[in-house]
Amino acid sequence: MSELAHLDQIRIVLSLAMLGIATVSDIKKREISDIIWVVFGALGVGIVLLGTDLSQELPKIGISLIIAPFVLLIWRIGLFGGADAFALIVLAVLAPSITLTGNTVTPFTTLTNAVLMSIAPMIINVTRNTILLATKKNIFEGFDESTKKKIVAMFVGYRAANPKFSFSIERKVGNQKKLNLALQHAENAAFCNKSDTWVTPGIPYMIFITAGFVIQLVYGDFIMSVFGAFR
Repeated sequence: MSELAHLDQIRIVLSLAMLGIATVSDIKKREISDIIWVVFGALGVGIVLLGTDLSQELPKIGISLIIAPFVLLIWRIGLFGGADAFALIVLAVLAPSITLTGNTVTPFTTLTNAVLMSIAPMIINVTRNTILLATKKNIFEGFDESTKKKIVAMFVGYRAANPKFSFSIERKVGNQKKLNLALQHAENAAFCNKSDTWVTPGIPYMIFITAGFVIQLVYGDFIMSVFGAFR
């Protein structure tokens, strides 16, 4: 086995360890220590310095780091947290566009795979809400909203009896309830503690990033595969 292949195996193991630790912490505490990014980022730099050919390693990492300004912008907008951005940046150094398949991957593959995985909660939400409506449950009782808004709400949330780690998507206007479908800032929004209310689940995005990276390893890039199928 070549030294380069051996280093790639180490990269993969360290990346999975980093994402595993971060995901468990995010699920349990909804926060991730910055020490994780410092430690694994330093390990990534160390692996680069141990590489057999810096003239090949550095350009590869430089291309992977194209993702850095993009994810930092997403973080500032509030689509996901700072930890999610740092995880993707460290991955760019620790495991730059690595896959165990012959399929094409890009610096954005883990992120785009994660975005596709994040659709799963929407499917669960709309399935749950459709079943409740089919059983004659009035999940929109007390709401004065358009059918269009109610349909959107069925995808992004559900009516929770006792929400935990979720964000409220309803508000009171006079005696009527209204749906608030505005973008929730990933780091500034407070978790809902009101019972029997419409919420959107605050699922840690680190779960999707980890899933996106695993898919990158064993499959490649979903979106690139779709584009390739239409060529």
